[in-house]
Amino acid sequence: MIKSFTYFFFLMLIVLSCRQEKKSQGEEKSKWSKGHSVNFNQELLIREQMQIKLFLDHQHSLKMNLTNSGLRYMIYKNGVGKELAKNGQLATIKIKISLLDGTICYETIDNEYEYFGIEKSEKEFGIHELVKYMKVGDKAKAILPSHLAHGLLGDRENIPPQSILYLDVELIDLKK
Repeated sequence: MIKSFTYFFFLMLIVLSCRQEKKSQGEEKSKWSKGHSVNFNQELLIREQMQIKLFLDHQHSLKMNLTNSGLRYMIYKNGVGKELAKNGQLATIKIKISLLDGTICYETIDNEYEYFGIEKSEKEFGIHELVKYMKVGDKAKAILPSHLAHGLLGDRENIPPQSILYLDVELIDLKK
């Protein structure tokens, strides 16, 4: 009886190890590769560009500039400032962040402001870039593709994954 139990145990061990080996080989084939990432990001970028184009086709009043990073922006009201914002300055802004469908994600209210160091904070990269095209008092609208906003994951609160953001920003003040 002990001999048959040992034989059975040994046989089960072999079967389970073979199953584990086959599973590992299958996992190798399904691993995410650099090529998958490149293709995924290219497809995402193309899809987002199409969404932005459709949005702008229906918003005839928006005549936006396009930067090398993919930021689209327009200054729709000129302020009193004489110089563009620069890296390292402390920016004071009022902001409204929406999705392209009009859903408001965040908005400063009446006498509230947001403060951040340009290129020195965790604010969305696209906002840092946008502010550097603005002078104190300017008001701008901008479209941030997801890679300039919250990327693949969103902010896990109000901004869904892979969201294109539509911003309305007023630069209230700049300090050194």
